[in-house]
Amino acid sequence: MDERDWTMLHALYEAKNITKTAEKLCISQPALTYRLQRLEKEFGVTLVYTGRKGVEFTAQGEHLVRYSEDMLLQLRKTKEYLLNMEGKVRGTLRLGVSSMFAGYKLPSILKNFHNEYPDVDFNVTTGWSAEVINSVYKHDVHVGIVRGDYNWPEEKHLLMEEPLFVVSDREISLKDLPNLPRINYNTDTSLKLLIEDWWKEMYSQPPSIMMEVDKMETCKKMTLNGLGYAILPGILLDENEKLFKINLTSKSGIPILRRTWIIYRKKSLEVSVVKAFVDFLKRIK
Repeated sequence: MDERDWTMLHALYEAKNITKTAEKLCISQPALTYRLQRLEKEFGVTLVYTGRKGVEFTAQGEHLVRYSEDMLLQLRKTKEYLLNMEGKVRGTLRLGVSSMFAGYKLPSILKNFHNEYPDVDFNVTTGWSAEVINSVYKHDVHVGIVRGDYNWPEEKHLLMEEPLFVVSDREISLKDLPNLPRINYNTDTSLKLLIEDWWKEMYSQPPSIMMEVDKMETCKKMTLNGLGYAILPGILLDENEKLFKINLTSKSGIPILRRTWIIYRKKSLEVSVVKAFVDFLKRIK
C-alpha cells in the first residue's frame, strides 16, 4: 500500500462514486477497480460494496480510509518539514477561503504574495465559512479565511471590516423599508443573524420579501433592475454602480459591520510558507 492507494481511498470515500473518483484521479474506471480489488486481496477483507446510494464502505474499509488520511497528513507534514530545513519560503500553501472573499479579494492577495515568494504554489478550496473552519480543524488546509464572527479555539486575526448597506436603484427611506419589496439571497448563518438582529431592533413588523435568489450577485442584479431593495455587504458593491446606498447602523448610530478573519493553528506557523503568508496578511491595511 502506497501514497497512490491512500489518495484513491480518500477520494473514493469523499465521492462515494467510482466514475467521479476515476475522473478526479485521472485514471480509468477499470484501473481504479483493479486497485481496489488488489487492496482487498492484500488485506483479505471486503473494503467496499455498491449500495443504493453508490459506493459504501465496510467497517474495515472505513478503518483503512482513516489510516490512509493519517498517512497522507504525515507525508505532507514530512515534506513541509524537509522544505523548512532549507530555510527558504517554498512549497504548497493550502488555503480554505470563503467563496465571497475568494471572488472579490483573494486573487490580488495571491498575486502580490506570489510576487514576493515566487517559489510558492497554491492549493485553494472555497466554500461556506463553516466548511472552511472544518477544513482547518481537520488539517486539510493550513490557513482559513472566514467571513463572520465564529468561535475558533486557536489563532485568529482580523483581516478586514466592511459596512452593510441597504441598496436600491432609487432613493428610499429606512422608515419605509417594511412596506417595500425586498430581495433576499442565500448566505451563511452569521450574515443572516446580523441582518435579522438589525431588523428586529429597527422594526416591529417583518420585511416584505418579494423574491428569494441563490446568490448575492443575482440579488444585486435584480436590485439594479428596480425589482426591489436588498441588504448587501460592502465587498459586493462597486462605486461606479448606479445604486442608492444607506449604511446600516444601530438605533444609537453604531455601524453594523461584517468582519473577515484569518484562522490557523499555532503549530502551522512552524511551516515557513504558512508563517510568511500569515505575516503578509497581517500587513494588509
